[in-house]
Parts: sequence; structure tokens; C-alpha cells
Amino acid sequence: MRSKFLVCLVSGFFFAGAALADTKLGADEVVVKAAIEKKFPDIKIESLQKTQYGGLYEAVMGGSQVFYTDKNASFILVGSLIDAKTQRNVTEERIRDLMRVKFDTLPLESAIKQVKGNGKRKLAVFSDPDCPYCKKLDAELEKVTDVTIYIFLYPIASLHPQAGDKAKAVWCAPDRVKAWEDLIQKGTMPQAGSKCENPLAKIAELGQKLKVNGTPTIIFADGMRVPGMIPAANLEKLLNGERPQN
Repeated sequence: MRSKFLVCLVSGFFFAGAALADTKLGADEVVVKAAIEKKFPDIKIESLQKTQYGGLYEAVMGGSQVFYTDKNASFILVGSLIDAKTQRNVTEERIRDLMRVKFDTLPLESAIKQVKGNGKRKLAVFSDPDCPYCKKLDAELEKVTDVTIYIFLYPIASLHPQAGDKAKAVWCAPDRVKAWEDLIQKGTMPQAGSKCENPLAKIAELGQKLKVNGTPTIIFADGMRVPGMIPAANLEKLLNGERPQN
């Protein structure tokens, strides 16, 4: 019964990923990995390391899914690990680090570039034309200046079946920035024009690689990723380098 319970527990948030090669692990980690795989064969571990907390081992799945176990894999612990001395949320810090993106590797030529003010600060956002929270984020971004915004058109067909056609129309418009703003804020479709090549398939592949599972998803210049809508005041803080303290 215990084994079945643990399988149900982990199956709710884990999915298959690239397995971790034993050659990358120390002797102790190899033993722990083997114990996990024996009891939970569907789990594919991407990272495994011992923590400084009471013999706990940290394992990573699916890019940024973190759980803890002991050397015998006698339990699976899902949730936040808090350092009692410093009050740091160790798990949250680790997930934030795992989700970090190298900004200079993003294919910015495939994004709509919007320069506001001097444009010195930078961020990228994955956005769906029919996403209500993308609309709210866009309204907040209107209040921010001295920033260059790279908008990756990321329609999610399962949620918004018409979003793909709208994204293509925006990309093929003579003025992409205006077409995007008119669509996202006013619901005005760009005038029909000549068809053009678009980067939507490339962006979809990028989003899958980066595990962008929802919109909006914001990426700041230092690689920090924030899912969801953020008020302008908080955007200003993050653009200026302030980071959450656990």
C-alpha cells in the first residue's frame, strides 16, 4: 500500500525526461539512484545530489521538479525545504536556478521588438494573443519605460484555437508592434495582408525546450523566469535587479 501511495504521489507532478548517466554521479548517489529506480521505475532522474540537511538527497525531474529522499529511497518528500537557521526556502531557490534561461541564447530575431525610452533594460515575454493575463501584463508594461521588450508569439492552441491565426497576422503586419498592441489591447485584428514566413513553429519548439507551460512567461536579462502577470511596480524592481529574498 505504501509503495502504491508513493507512486500516486509522484506521478501527479513528474514526467519522463532524459535519464541521468551514472558516470556523472558519486558512489553514494549511484546507490540512491538505483534505489529510486528499483522502487519507482517510471521516474527519470536528471540530477541527484546530497544536501546538508539530515541525510536528505535532492533529485530533479522534468527540468525543474524537485523532490527529496534518503539513501534507501524509503520515502519521497515533495514540498519546500526551509533552512531553519536562515529561513531560506532552499527548494524555491533551487527551482528558480533550474528555471534560469541564458538570455543571450534566445533567438531575439524571432520576437517582436518594442523599444521604450532609452531601451537599456531588457526582458522577453512569451505571450498568447488570446490570453487574458497576457493582456493584463501588456497593460502593466505600458507603464514601464526605458526597456526593450521582446515578445515571442506563443499561441496555445489547446486553450485558444484562434490564437495561432492571430499570431501569424500580427507577424505579417507591416508594423508588428502596432499590430500586437491593437490586438492585445483592443481586440483589433491586423488588416489582411500578404502571407509571410513566420517563426511560430520555431518559437513553439523553443518554448517546449524551455518548458514554457503557460502564458505569460517573462524572462529577465539575468535569466530569471517569472510565470504570470506582474504589476508595473514589481516589474520595475525586477528590471532594476531586485530579486526575491527567501
